[in-house]
Amino acid sequence: MPDYHQETLDALFDDPRAATLFATTFVVVDLETTGGAPDGGGITEIGAVKVRGGEILGEFGTLVNPEERLPAFITVLTGITEMMLLEAPKLDTVLPAFLEFAAGAVWVAHNAPYDVGFLKAACAKLGYPWPKPIVLDTAAIARRAMIADEVPNHKLSTLARHFKAAHQPIHRALDDARATVDVLHGLFARLGSLKVHTVGDTLEFVKAVSPAQRRKRHLADGLPDKPGVYVFRGHKDRPLYIGTSSSIATRVRSYFTAAEKRARIDEMLNAAQRVEAIPCAHSLEAEVRELRLIAAHKPPYNRRSKFPERVLWLKLTAEAYPRLSVVRDLHDDGAAYLGPFSSRRGAELAAAGIYDALPIRQCTHKLSLRTITPACALAELGRCPAPCEHRVSAADYEVAAAAPFRTATVGDPGPVVRGLMARIETLSAAERFEDAAVIRSRLVAFLRAAIRMQRLASLTALPELIAARPAAAGGWELAVVRHGRLAAAGVSPPRVHPQATLDVVIATAETVQPGPGPTPRASPEETERILAWLERPETRLVKADIGWSSPATGAGRWRPFLARAEAAATVRIDLDG
Repeated sequence: MPDYHQETLDALFDDPRAATLFATTFVVVDLETTGGAPDGGGITEIGAVKVRGGEILGEFGTLVNPEERLPAFITVLTGITEMMLLEAPKLDTVLPAFLEFAAGAVWVAHNAPYDVGFLKAACAKLGYPWPKPIVLDTAAIARRAMIADEVPNHKLSTLARHFKAAHQPIHRALDDARATVDVLHGLFARLGSLKVHTVGDTLEFVKAVSPAQRRKRHLADGLPDKPGVYVFRGHKDRPLYIGTSSSIATRVRSYFTAAEKRARIDEMLNAAQRVEAIPCAHSLEAEVRELRLIAAHKPPYNRRSKFPERVLWLKLTAEAYPRLSVVRDLHDDGAAYLGPFSSRRGAELAAAGIYDALPIRQCTHKLSLRTITPACALAELGRCPAPCEHRVSAADYEVAAAAPFRTATVGDPGPVVRGLMARIETLSAAERFEDAAVIRSRLVAFLRAAIRMQRLASLTALPELIAARPAAAGGWELAVVRHGRLAAAGVSPPRVHPQATLDVVIATAETVQPGPGPTPRASPEETERILAWLERPETRLVKADIGWSSPATGAGRWRPFLARAEAAATVRIDLDG
């Protein structure tokens, strides 16, 4: 009874990657050469077998005159002599005949880069366009499909013996090509049990694509080629992973290729049941939506941006003798804040730097202007002015300790920086380099926070800022930012004045009320994404309710110094350099 086989619709439209292995025409090729690399050696013999569905359709075999001396070891290896090659056709005659024989087929070779490299070099040398064939490498397939206990290596002779091939390789092109056909069929039988059925499946299998990637690749079908957010959803539509891309379709497809090697993503694909696409006007809107969705759903396979509410701040309390406290929330309570910090360690490191530079008390007591509290050991060591015992007045404490901190949060952090640098220089002069390095790390933590805070505050202070940048396809990308939060986004059509689109975007923008602190209505990460978009050279500011600026003597002027401090190999940094 004939063996009927149902083809896929893709195969009917001549997509060779979608065709089943059974229905694909393969040309299995093997070369003998003079040795060396493709650009320095010549071809001495070409052998090829055309096969489809296990049936031999034709064979191609010929010696080739390489027009160069044949090394003696090649003669010993192959049995081909220079006398045999004298009357053989030259490559300019053989190559077009082979290309015609192999046209339209998927090429197969054992250690394919070697054979294909010689053929590609020959095409370039003789001026023939390279046909760009799909190539399967039986050696690469064997390395993925067979375990170490089965074969000691993946040589053609070893595999031929393992599969009990009817032909054995003897270092002659046509015989080796026939042996490769037998090995290919043996490997195909193995691939079937691994659910590899098409040419495309085989190519991905060789690239170490996991079973989950092959099984779930249909999830990438039908997604838009637009900027936006994609959400992998699992059981009960639970968000598993949220990402963003300038092309949703391209990015999601990449999860099902060999380029994706993260173990957690493979685990996520096993659980995924569908992919939701959320098209956005442009990349900024996509990035912001991604951050908000991750913060709202906290998908298990996202690592970053899941807990924006966990940022920390250093608070200088509003009392007679203010002290520093690490807090999570900002309030309009007259206190001064520094941050945000992504970890308690960072906040505590910056606080330690402030204690090194300013005489701020480190106790947690609430002090009274009337009642004296016994001093702690820090006062005895001269590291605290002992406001608890009223050794310093509230006014003097404000000038020496509290005021410089408040100034550092909104203006110039220079007094703190110089105080820390003086300590570094003193310790370095005493050759206490490890202690100096500790102070330097505190300096870096403090200065990073001050620069970050003032940069955020410069934008979040604006009730409304409107900006635009040229879109890649024409028109303008538009963004309405209110108090550091993306309130609306849009794209104007190409070759049309953007004002009409901008009017609609403004009219539909979210209402954002002011609030306390440098990030009152958005996460610090969202505002920083907006800042990065605004600071691109091609971005144009359309409107700002008030001036967008930072203090001329603020923390921003210390950015070059911070870069040197972070990169310094030693603790001795030139403050004036």
